[in-house]
Amino acid sequence: MNKQAQDKNGYILHGFDASSTRHWFPWLNKFLTDKGAITESIDMPTPAQPDCRTWLSFLSERITRISSNTYFVAHSLGCITTLRYLQTLGAPIGGVVLVSGFDQPIPGFSFLDAFTATSLDYDLLSRIIPNRAVVSAMDDPIVPHEFSRSFAERFDAVFYETKTGGHYLDADGVTTLPIVADVLSRMMK
Repeated sequence: MNKQAQDKNGYILHGFDASSTRHWFPWLNKFLTDKGAITESIDMPTPAQPDCRTWLSFLSERITRISSNTYFVAHSLGCITTLRYLQTLGAPIGGVVLVSGFDQPIPGFSFLDAFTATSLDYDLLSRIIPNRAVVSAMDDPIVPHEFSRSFAERFDAVFYETKTGGHYLDADGVTTLPIVADVLSRMMK
């Protein structure tokens, strides 16, 4: 990926109650940077009290580099936020890897329902994002595995599942996520 990565750029977006320094995000950022990609892990505003409009507005101001060589990796609530943002742009990008993604209300998290209140335009998203992947653990206690699977089907994304990993949190010991690096490396070739 080294030569080709030099013209690639990536963004890593966390989800609810997280930051760029949590979970496996620092590891992935270093992995991509070491390969020569220009990478930014974005810290969303008020992660413990996320607001859909605020997050989308923040991304509009923060993300300055979008092209067919741009790739996004997002986790949990960051997944639908990323797709909503890309939908408003309508510009082609290289691809997305969405980890523990969902597009429907999550039981016990009704305060996040504004993020899923309206359907995504999957036709548009499929046209502007040629490489699409969703990663989910079968034992995810937060976002039900079936939610991620049906999300991947609606998005016509390649679905990757792991038997374990939970919600891929550092609290559960997940500080690296090689499957994401592998999928992203294949996309960027």
